[in-house]
Amino acid sequence: ELNAVFVLHGIALTLVCLLHACRQFPGCGNIVTFSQFLFIAVEGFIFEANFGRKRPAIPIRYYFIMVAMFFTVSVVNNYALNLNIAMPLHMIFRSGSLIASMALGIIILKKRYSVSKYTSIALVSLGIFTCTFMSAKQVASDSSLNEEDGLQVFLWWLLGIAALTFALLMSARMGIFQETLYQQFGKHSKEALFYNHALPLPGFLLLAPNIYHHAVLFSQSEPFQVPVIGLTLPIMWFYLLMNVITQYVCIRGVFILTTECTSLTVTLVVTLRKFVSLIFSILYFRNPFTAWHWLGTAFVFVGTLMYTEVWNSLGPFLARWRKRPKEE
Repeated sequence: ELNAVFVLHGIALTLVCLLHACRQFPGCGNIVTFSQFLFIAVEGFIFEANFGRKRPAIPIRYYFIMVAMFFTVSVVNNYALNLNIAMPLHMIFRSGSLIASMALGIIILKKRYSVSKYTSIALVSLGIFTCTFMSAKQVASDSSLNEEDGLQVFLWWLLGIAALTFALLMSARMGIFQETLYQQFGKHSKEALFYNHALPLPGFLLLAPNIYHHAVLFSQSEPFQVPVIGLTLPIMWFYLLMNVITQYVCIRGVFILTTECTSLTVTLVVTLRKFVSLIFSILYFRNPFTAWHWLGTAFVFVGTLMYTEVWNSLGPFLARWRKRPKEE
């Protein structure tokens, strides 16, 4: 439970720093992702890989496959924000990971689920469809654009939706691949964390011009004096540093949760992360969020909680609470 608290605090701080960066430089996702990967890779190289002297428990070729999926998902999700996809829709759409995971589990692993599972998936699907449809209407009815420009913006938005769908399915496929891998070789969370962030680093060379461009923009931002130590540096670099540190705390906490807590606890923490992120983005970016969007969001999170069967876990707890002797 303490790890879950650390994860949620890390998420909140990470999101605040990321929102500041994205608001001032909307296309800065690549430099943020690269910085996170670099920091985690360096830390893992020192403390997990022992400067390259420790052999991986899982054959390296499997990590290359996993990393190719991981890197693709990260980059596609970043670029989707540049395709007229609002941050709330981005977060709600990614909440459909359960749908994608269930669908691919049925197709690839031949799994079967209970009626409640299918009901929860239907709710999540309906919620995502509602939010996506209402966002499409907002894009299509933007009165500030002429007909030709409006059509072009709408087509870019459709491309963004396609990118999010692809990333969602690829992420689910990666999860299934990891599941089968851990069943075969055992769970090695710290090792997986290191290789998932170290091996993709050469791939960022393809994004070097964009990363360098935003590094220059960050360096030109207003100076900021860091409290306590008194060091002065551009404020965007300070936001990036805080984002990297808090993201590291967050992702390490998630990996610890996967080994020390039940999958239900981990899923609930991740679900709560999405809800907190959504509220933060709505308030910070002042994105239009209608009653239909809220309804769709409610469907997504109720369906997710139903999928995790949290109600079954809460039942015994509530029963014990009712049986407590009343204090005089």
